[in-house]
Amino acid sequence: MSDEPALRQQLLDHLTSRGSVRSPKWRDAAAATARHEFLRGGFFRQVRGSTPTARAPEMPQDPAWLPDCYADESLVTQIAGTIAPGDIRGQIFREPTSSSTLPSLVLRMLEDLEVKDGMRVLEVGTGTGYSTALLCHRLGDDLVTSVEVDPDVAARAATSLAQTGHVPHLVAGDGLAGHPDNAPYDRIIATCGVRTIPAAWIAQTRPGGQILATLCGWMGSSELARLTVHEDGTASGRLLGGQVSFMLARPHLPPALGLLPDTRDDSEREAVIGADALDDWTARFVAQIAAPQAQRLQVGNGEDLLLDVEAGAWALLRQVGEQWRVRQGGPARLWDDVEKHIAMWIHDGAPGLEKFRVTVACDGPQQMTWDITH
Repeated sequence: MSDEPALRQQLLDHLTSRGSVRSPKWRDAAAATARHEFLRGGFFRQVRGSTPTARAPEMPQDPAWLPDCYADESLVTQIAGTIAPGDIRGQIFREPTSSSTLPSLVLRMLEDLEVKDGMRVLEVGTGTGYSTALLCHRLGDDLVTSVEVDPDVAARAATSLAQTGHVPHLVAGDGLAGHPDNAPYDRIIATCGVRTIPAAWIAQTRPGGQILATLCGWMGSSELARLTVHEDGTASGRLLGGQVSFMLARPHLPPALGLLPDTRDDSEREAVIGADALDDWTARFVAQIAAPQAQRLQVGNGEDLLLDVEAGAWALLRQVGEQWRVRQGGPARLWDDVEKHIAMWIHDGAPGLEKFRVTVACDGPQQMTWDITH
């Protein structure tokens, strides 16, 4: 481990130069927190050129392990909900379910959290415990509560935190419910994506406190939001920009697709906006506002399918020459709603996500609007 101090300093210099670390106290926390201590169970590396994506374990005995711990990259630490790096040999093709987020995003979010000395913080998504340790160094263990939905992940994080000298309040449970025992909190930060801000988070944040979380949709666009909680039980704020992405909280994952709908229908029309509009990150975010329950699938012959499983609504788009055609079925016209919202957004100057505002009632819907830029 003789190279570890130099690697940690190299990472810190990188984080400072790119603006992720902006204040002396967070710089001190980053300098004091050894990321490799939270990755001793290994992680999964993507196998180059694999299709579909394969991953192979990288363990502490591997020569590349320590340098990779200090790369500014997200490192997958769990596959398919139960599989840890030490559980397998060779390659695995299942989907990641837990990771150590790239340090530049971790520190950027902690800076964006705008904490001050003496503040009480709830972290939703302990993960490896690395970000929890940073919070503990900055605020003190007693002021940090962290909730992790996966008991095995939570246990590993508790061990790593104890080995680095930190004993915060750790809870294995549903982070979307918060942790009322230690409320009220001055700040809540989520290291998982959510489709809507849970009412419990608002209720457990003191008026004037802030919630920092990534708002996601099932079409794959997401953004970091910072909301202030008000005396009347509402919360409001803005998206911060930067195309921030996290794994969705498990209760917010989309439903299984099941059997795809029969899309044979002769009620086809010319699409005002084609499916290629959804290749733009911000336009896709707008589409998610219009059709929040819809998933986007690419099916045979280059066709795009939007599917709301629970409602049974769908829209199938195909390109014919330079023109896009759309067929729709079910109780709602998904693509009509998407076209309407994207057209309004374009009419208003196609503002970036940092121009979007979010309002959430503790017992009501989440609303998003954007500033007009012309």
